Amino acid sequence: MATIEGSDGSAGGPVGGDHYLVPARDAEATLEIKGSRFLGWVRRVGSEEDARAYVADARHLHWDARHHCSAFVIGSDGALQRSNDDGEPSGTAGAPMLDVLVRREVRDVVAVVTRWFGGTLLGAGGLVRAYSDTTAAALDAAGLLRRELRTRVEIRVSHSEAGKVENEVRARGVEVLGVEYGAGSVVLAVAAWPEAVTFLGELVATLTRGSGDVAPGETFWVP
Repeated sequence: MATIEGSDGSAGGPVGGDHYLVPARDAEATLEIKGSRFLGWVRRVGSEEDARAYVADARHLHWDARHHCSAFVIGSDGALQRSNDDGEPSGTAGAPMLDVLVRREVRDVVAVVTRWFGGTLLGAGGLVRAYSDTTAAALDAAGLLRRELRTRVEIRVSHSEAGKVENEVRARGVEVLGVEYGAGSVVLAVAAWPEAVTFLGELVATLTRGSGDVAPGETFWVP
């Protein structure tokens, strides 16, 4: 699976129900503004519990900082969204951070921005820009990965046709998960795009003159 890079977080098309974007790696970024230091952290997470644990870890690691503001978006549909200003004026930290995540359509992600106060007040507008820019910089450092929905499909064919079928399936970009050789047949387990399952059945039928069997199974996300 390719990593999708870009300062604007673009992914070459809109996020749909069969795919979404996640951070490619854990990353951080630092900004200095009028003496205040902002350290942004981004991590991929799978649950609200994981996200809150990461915020707690940042708070413990940098116990000397005044603020540990956070935002997270969880779920393939981005339905779970939370933010926290952690003592900054309401709406100047967590909400702008969350806005960055939502605008870039990133999910299963938590962002934490730790601030060491430098003695100069930044004002509401200055804080919004600082927390937004730090979150965006951390996302840029992380890069984005496209997570896609797959359907597990088992293809049962004869030994004489197995090699041909496997080669044709691979040539069309379908991932082969495994091949099992039995006494009377060969079973190829593949991960197909959900919309390609019907085509896969037609392809196998053509290659085997109708003798092959295609059985769709569970759907799952990768990676």
